Amino acid sequence: MRHKGKIPGEERRQLILRTLQEAKRPVTGGELGELTDVSRQVIVSDINLLKAKKEPIIATNQGYLYTAIPEAAETFERIIVCRHAPEQTEEELNILVDHGVTVKDVRVEHSVYGDVRASVMVSNRQEVKAFIALIQQAKAPYLLNLDDSGTHFHTISAEREEQLEQAQDALKKAGFLVESY
Repeated sequence: MRHKGKIPGEERRQLILRTLQEAKRPVTGGELGELTDVSRQVIVSDINLLKAKKEPIIATNQGYLYTAIPEAAETFERIIVCRHAPEQTEEELNILVDHGVTVKDVRVEHSVYGDVRASVMVSNRQEVKAFIALIQQAKAPYLLNLDDSGTHFHTISAEREEQLEQAQDALKKAGFLVESY
């Protein structure tokens, strides 16, 4: 569904916004660039302008997501504190997604920078595998490495409160959960 020729800025941003709102999965900058016949760099600028207008768009490792949740869909959310070695990250994420939980982000408290947060946005094993592969391919350190103890926070969400409880119980059993709130 590529448009022929350049689309004026505001019209292009509205097309990007509609595309993200209707998408069932993250949409990459390259896909949006191909759709609108502009470079990925122009898309990054457009996304920043949309964010400045308070559009709830986040960049994930899989592409851009429009994060507004329809009012009819109630979700439960909480923050958990975990601790483990970097090589246990995939196991931790799989435990969470296996209980129907979405891992929205990871955050560490850095002694110099304060809170350092990154989007994770995984909700199934395939997404976990892709997330881990991206980190390994980029040779990027896990954020938990910024804390000597490996302590980090996750914002997690699910359709039912019981899913969060069951996921936390499984993390506790695995020795990863420090606390939740």
